[in-house]
Amino acid sequence: MDLFDKIKNNRGPLGKHAKDAHGYFTFPKLEGEISNKMFFRGKEVLVWSINNYIGLSNHKEVRRADEQASRDWGLGYPMGSRMMSGNTNYHEQLENELSSFMKKEDTILLNFGYQGIMSSIDALVDRKDIIVYDSECHACIIDGVRLHQGKRFVFPHNNIENFEKQLQRAQKITDETDGGILVITEGVFGMSGDLGKLKEITALKAKYNFRLLVDDAHGFGTMGESGYGAGEHLGCHDEIDVYFGTFAKSMASIGAFISSTEDVVEYLRYNMRSQIFAKSLPMPITIGAIKRLELLQSKPELKANLWNIANSLQSGLRKAGFNLGNTESAVTPVYLSGGVGEATNLTLDLRENFGIFCSIVTYPVVPKGVILLRLIPTAVHTLEDVNYTIESFSAIKDKLEKGEYVSEKLASF
Repeated sequence: MDLFDKIKNNRGPLGKHAKDAHGYFTFPKLEGEISNKMFFRGKEVLVWSINNYIGLSNHKEVRRADEQASRDWGLGYPMGSRMMSGNTNYHEQLENELSSFMKKEDTILLNFGYQGIMSSIDALVDRKDIIVYDSECHACIIDGVRLHQGKRFVFPHNNIENFEKQLQRAQKITDETDGGILVITEGVFGMSGDLGKLKEITALKAKYNFRLLVDDAHGFGTMGESGYGAGEHLGCHDEIDVYFGTFAKSMASIGAFISSTEDVVEYLRYNMRSQIFAKSLPMPITIGAIKRLELLQSKPELKANLWNIANSLQSGLRKAGFNLGNTESAVTPVYLSGGVGEATNLTLDLRENFGIFCSIVTYPVVPKGVILLRLIPTAVHTLEDVNYTIESFSAIKDKLEKGEYVSEKLASF
């Protein structure tokens, strides 16, 4: 078969809906200033789908820093990879400040989170080593695990009993092969909002020889008293061997970092292909991240505002009878029952008649018969936004239960 014929005939589980969904349910365009309210298809909507957790995207100090750095340096500088010609004092300053904030020995900047964590997994393990990972890890981790040429064992999400069984399997093999074990999980699982069992996982270090990598993209800047993540919140941050954080969530920018020991970070600098062979972070991104990190530390009221909104939203939705699963973070999933047709009709109603924009998740991302509406509260939302959303969700839930959204097809827009 011709390769392109195969692509034409099989667009994939999501791609098969492209013609009906593109531009509305998939690849929508939100316009205007990043805030609690933006414009969608010419109408103002209340937005719950942007990871601007502590409101830094349009903070006046951040905007000034971004603007000045762009004027001073442009987007081209520095040219080349960090290793060859793209290193600067500002890049090293940001790494040093992140290390201090994260209470780790050293830090390496990453151009992108997805690319970076994939490449870090590839660099940290060889064919003798074994990866043990949570079944609900983000796609970037799954793709990183796929690069591994050795064995990998998966445990059901947050199932510590099964996790220990996988450790036993792994250690039995590595005792004979002189390999190592890398355990991978997340601090905050971005779809469900629950936390990784970091306390229970790190406790097993007393029985088994493994190192722990934690993807804390949604925990960095939002969890813990000081904001350095789920490990701080759970009281086991020091036991995280390799900490991954991203600038794309609470920092409202682009890029990422890994904090660990000096030995591990130096090893990654010289062996991480995605950084050795890729252009360095542009100066405005780097200087902007320095300002964002400064505000994250100096303005705790930003995180306090986030949690005021998140707690009000979640408690209000639960009181109204909604199932939010096991979320322990700001991520607010709302689970409903229905098919893809019902999900799109419901979402169309929310956006067009209630003026609420949130992310819709259906099969194959979640099981058949499940509709997941994922809300991301931020520090720039208001209690009025929260109350209106709870009232609106109660209305659409009532319509869903009455069968008003039933359809075999995707909604037309």
